[in-house]
Amino acid sequence: MKFFIDTAETAEIRELATTGLVDGITTNPSLIKQSGRDFVEVIAEICDIIPGPVSAEVVALDAEGMLREGRRLAAIAGNVTVKLPLTWDGLKACRGLSDEGIATNVTLCFSANQALLAAKAGARFISPFIGRLDDLGVDGMDLIHKIRAIYDIYGFETEILAASIRSAAHVEACALAGADVATIPPKVLKSLSQHTLTDKGLASFLADWDATGQRI
Repeated sequence: MKFFIDTAETAEIRELATTGLVDGITTNPSLIKQSGRDFVEVIAEICDIIPGPVSAEVVALDAEGMLREGRRLAAIAGNVTVKLPLTWDGLKACRGLSDEGIATNVTLCFSANQALLAAKAGARFISPFIGRLDDLGVDGMDLIHKIRAIYDIYGFETEILAASIRSAAHVEACALAGADVATIPPKVLKSLSQHTLTDKGLASFLADWDATGQRI
């Protein structure tokens, strides 16, 4: 499973990129607002840091506007993936951009039928929002299983990009459900390496090493 980082903070991205664990980046208007920086400038900088897909979202609501904005975003760098909302106009724009060879990420997916439409519209990625479904008392992970089953049955190449991930447990469940990608906040990514038994084992090893009086 690929790891994308859900942030527009370039300092965080640079630090995480040194691990070799980051396959791509997702951004949205809210994350750009949090960065306090110019949108195009931020996306261009991120694309220089990360060679993988970098999602940049349109803000137009009509298909023609989305196409126009999508082309502008794609011109920023070769690894930009244009992020589109899962609306009827978003699907039209997805088809148009995909036909032009521009990668798309269809976002705000909350049903298997929506995911089916996005795949037929040529989306490279579909972004089901797990956490937001969980907030409504719906099993968000069940949606990942349904999309995986549909895509496998019909051979769709659209990648399942699990979004709105809130915890390490979400990441594990997504991996088991067959999600192609998990887009994760930096804090959650770092938490994946943590376990109390690891900490205890390391402390024990170091105590024994100190007792030998040796150095490496």
